[in-house]
Amino acid sequence: MQTTEMRLALSKLRRQLTFWRVVAVLAVVAFAWALLAREAGVRNEYVARLRLDGFIAGDQRQLDLIDSLRRDKRVKAVIVRINSPGGSTAGSEATFRALRRLAEKKPLVTVMDSVATSGGYMVALAGERMFASGNSITGSIGVIVQWPELHDLLGKIGVRVQTVRSGPLKALPNGYEPTPEEARRMIDRLVRESYDWFVQVVASRRRLDEAGVRRLADGRIYSGRQALKAGLIDELGDEWAARKWLEGKHGIAFDTPVVERQPKRPLLEQLGLPGVLARALGLCALESASAQFVGRLAGVDGLLSVWHPAMLTGMKRQDSE
Repeated sequence: MQTTEMRLALSKLRRQLTFWRVVAVLAVVAFAWALLAREAGVRNEYVARLRLDGFIAGDQRQLDLIDSLRRDKRVKAVIVRINSPGGSTAGSEATFRALRRLAEKKPLVTVMDSVATSGGYMVALAGERMFASGNSITGSIGVIVQWPELHDLLGKIGVRVQTVRSGPLKALPNGYEPTPEEARRMIDRLVRESYDWFVQVVASRRRLDEAGVRRLADGRIYSGRQALKAGLIDELGDEWAARKWLEGKHGIAFDTPVVERQPKRPLLEQLGLPGVLARALGLCALESASAQFVGRLAGVDGLLSVWHPAMLTGMKRQDSE
């Protein structure tokens, strides 16, 4: 009886091993096919499409990709598609500067999709020509810092936070204690300094009077049509319009292949093995929940340039109001 059970167990184990071997082989074949297809698509000259979606955090892999496009002789022009409410001010600035370096070498246009506000608008300024749909949401030029005030709530439930600090402004504000006026002034100075820089970038890139930009930059959002009237973009249109402009301005034929470029990912991630294993072990719900949790919390410290912080919870993560 025991021998029969062992045989059944071994048979079941062999079937499981066979299944995972087949999955591994199929994953490798799919990965190799994808690599070959991608390389075939970028063997000749092409227009690169770069997507900036969700929270803009100045991700190093994204910055490395932008730099590689600058050095790639096959890239004739770059179309940056933006669908982002913004991100961290520093991350948005890093992405803007990287795109400006790219624009010094290649024709670069930016196309706003549904949302390109705050830090999303900041990176759009890097383009030689800025496009938006009539119903795109843009603007929200500014910087914001927020923190919760939890001390009253903690006091009601009998929780006290003890602090030993090296200086009177260390780790302030923190939400566990009332914010001293001096700390509030400190944060206000940071916000104002960053805001002034943002306004100057808009004035310089859009060739607008700084005083006029400040009137526009009170945090409000604009439709694409309103932004065009205010001088915040160049033209209403989508990627098709951007490609027609590249043809007329830079002589890049409209039928030049457009290849979407993405940041490099670890090999296992490219193969999709973590997802395969998670699904096999019934961890899809945990995988999804943890991804959402990390996406909401990661990269949100410091000065933010976002249309509204609540927008971060509903969009993909990437790093300025």
